[in-house]
Amino acid sequence: MSQNLFADLRDHVVAALTALVPDLSADLLARVEVTPTRDPAHGDMATNAAMVAAKPARQNPRALAEKLSERLAALPELASAEPAGPGFVNLRLDPESLLAQLPIILRAGEDYGSGSVGTGTRVNVEYVSANPTGPMHIGHCRGAVVGDALAGVMAKAGFDVTTEYYINDAGGQVQALAWAAYWRYLQAAGSSITPEEFEARTPNGLQYRGDYLIPVGEALFREFGTSLTTAERGVADPALWLETVRDRALAMMMAEIRDDLALLGVKQKVFSSEAALLASGAADRAIDSLAAKGLLYEGVLEPPKGKTPDDWEPRPQTLFRATDFGDDVDRPLRKSDGSNTYFANDIAYHADKIARGADILIDVLGADHGGYVSRMKAVVKAVSDGRVPLEVVLCQIVHVMRGGQPVRMSKRAGTFVTLRDLLDEVGRDAVRFTMLMRKSDAQMEFDLDQAVAQTRENPVFYVQYAHARCRSVLRAAAETLGVAAITPESLAAADLSALDDPQEIALIRALINWPRLVEGAALAREPHRVAFFLYDLAGEFHMLWNKGRDDSTLRFLQADDATGTLARLALVAATATVIRSGLQVLGVTPAEEMR
Repeated sequence: MSQNLFADLRDHVVAALTALVPDLSADLLARVEVTPTRDPAHGDMATNAAMVAAKPARQNPRALAEKLSERLAALPELASAEPAGPGFVNLRLDPESLLAQLPIILRAGEDYGSGSVGTGTRVNVEYVSANPTGPMHIGHCRGAVVGDALAGVMAKAGFDVTTEYYINDAGGQVQALAWAAYWRYLQAAGSSITPEEFEARTPNGLQYRGDYLIPVGEALFREFGTSLTTAERGVADPALWLETVRDRALAMMMAEIRDDLALLGVKQKVFSSEAALLASGAADRAIDSLAAKGLLYEGVLEPPKGKTPDDWEPRPQTLFRATDFGDDVDRPLRKSDGSNTYFANDIAYHADKIARGADILIDVLGADHGGYVSRMKAVVKAVSDGRVPLEVVLCQIVHVMRGGQPVRMSKRAGTFVTLRDLLDEVGRDAVRFTMLMRKSDAQMEFDLDQAVAQTRENPVFYVQYAHARCRSVLRAAAETLGVAAITPESLAAADLSALDDPQEIALIRALINWPRLVEGAALAREPHRVAFFLYDLAGEFHMLWNKGRDDSTLRFLQADDATGTLARLALVAATATVIRSGLQVLGVTPAEEMR
């Protein structure tokens, strides 16, 4: 018997179904599911196999379900298999088969739930990729957590995962950063120039005014003194300082971003530089590759839909035949002056990821990039000849709240709540877990008061408290029974027949869902499912704990019942193991005790 009881029984269901209805297609059999029942009164699991096969078999689904039930009932793992509704089959596990899952959990440890559905598939998950022009903020935080947890659950499911950050260190925003850092340098050098005077000298205004650039200016002054200014400590010719200031500012911003990510528990394997990619000629090579496939032409874009801007005029550009790959319009790669568009740079980057061996590309992006998705999917399909899909996970806006009111500003950043502000206030675990309590494409409110509350309404507290309770029971057992009696191997050998209370069975039913949940969350690219699972699992354990307060026979440690004590300790240890396994995927610490 494997770790994934649902997968085992699905194999049995498919075998029974194909015996009844030969020659079913692989695509049809792939739609057969074995899932938990919503109501335990209907059994432990249910399958839709008869519903899926009825039409090609030209049989009534209920009649086919009855035949399937007869075959499945003979399985030793099942106590019963009964047709239900229009053609479902409800499956009830044999009690010994259910209890036998606890030793499997205990022997596997935190590796329980690890799957093989992704084995042999290389996945590149790119997330955060914030412009290196300022501190990480709350919007970056959600993408960081979602991307990191997605990478975690996909790795748990057997995928070979590379995590990546794309440094947008080319283009106008980086130039604007250099000018803003130079302004802070002039201040550190004692310049008398006013912000208004300085802004009049900049190409596109003073775009970054936050205090976070003050240390950058001071560091530049320590290194270069007044050598980057005029004799009067005014604005020198950019040819003297622009490249130097830009490179130093970028390096300091990326160091800060890496520090912020480390505080959040995010450590990506690869950092790719847009500037380095462009310097290598990658964008031109990508464009040439598309041209060689006959996918480019010189054309004139249609005017934008709706109100046409006053400055719009038709002009010939190099266009990519994006509509051939599902996009709604063809897309420009080169402007009329011959320079590449930003889209061309992104093509080069994704072509580079494909060239490095990725079988699947996943971009975790902010919701404001939604309009960019169709063109990127189209061009990745074109570049890879349809071999490599691009999937996009969008993260919606996060509103930070305190006392029912929005928190809008960080003094240091000037206009937004920084990631470090959030981490300083509520801690890494609360940030990571809470960010996953809503699906990423739904807007959410991050309540600072709730994130530190010791109540059920604080999900990370609720889950960590369940683990801490498990650990407290096991520590108490070690003191009375000895450490050797409660090792995973010792508890795996315990007689588990005493576990027959409905709440104990409900907890075991929750535990055995973990391998199935991992596979489903990985395939659906929905890491929030892990947080939901852990919250529900914690609820089942807390209910058993509370039930033991009213019914002494359900308490975990029984001085006059050694067999029952070991059985319940096995259940407690298995619960702690699954919680740790899930928290490990999410990058959250399993608490040993709560203070």
